[in-house]
Amino acid sequence: MGQKVNPIGFRTGIMFGWKSRGYASKREFADLLVEDQKIRNFIKNRKDRGGKPMYPAVAKVEVERTRDEVKVTLFSARPGVLIGRKGERVEELQAELQARTGRRINIKIEELNRPELVAQLVAEDVAEQLQRRSGFRRTMKRALEQTMEAGAKGIKIQLAGRLGGAEMARREKQIAGSIPLSTLRAKVDYGFTEAKIAQGHIGVQVWINQGTYSEDEFDGADAKTGQAPKKPKRTFKR
Repeated sequence: MGQKVNPIGFRTGIMFGWKSRGYASKREFADLLVEDQKIRNFIKNRKDRGGKPMYPAVAKVEVERTRDEVKVTLFSARPGVLIGRKGERVEELQAELQARTGRRINIKIEELNRPELVAQLVAEDVAEQLQRRSGFRRTMKRALEQTMEAGAKGIKIQLAGRLGGAEMARREKQIAGSIPLSTLRAKVDYGFTEAKIAQGHIGVQVWINQGTYSEDEFDGADAKTGQAPKKPKRTFKR
């Protein structure tokens, strides 16, 4: 049985920072961690009256805590939908999060220019196609082609469940390019979601190789300057 590691968790703290930032004492840490997850779940799972997501195309949510407020940053491919007319939707979301947490919330929205290279958005797009009863092989192939055309170095898509309405669940995957999962310098993005179809849930996993991290993008430069010399210093006898 293979031992799989989440590529984002594998690189967190080495190549890039945490999605939740702030100081907490031992007594408060667990409660604040649960609160962060509740904020993310509320944003991702909120539906309108028609059953459609109210905040679509949100790839990730970062939470930064200061003494005065909680700064919530949403990374989305469709910022216009999130902001709404004259900022109505942002103000509504801010008020609801403040009512749920009892803290002052400051919402910031960052635009993702190339959603084809964001693994979470690709996974959600594949899941949406499956829910519309599209063929799973055709859907995977189309997603692979779009991501590679956008400039990715490699992509892997894996589906698991009752594919094609089969009685027995199975896994199928398609790969294009290279996916170096063990190379820390490789900029591998990972996304997961579930497609809810009549036969049950189908898990959708996506890995996208976006190239390599430059030295400006990670915290390894400071460690390099403080590195001990390989050769021991020569000692002189008096």
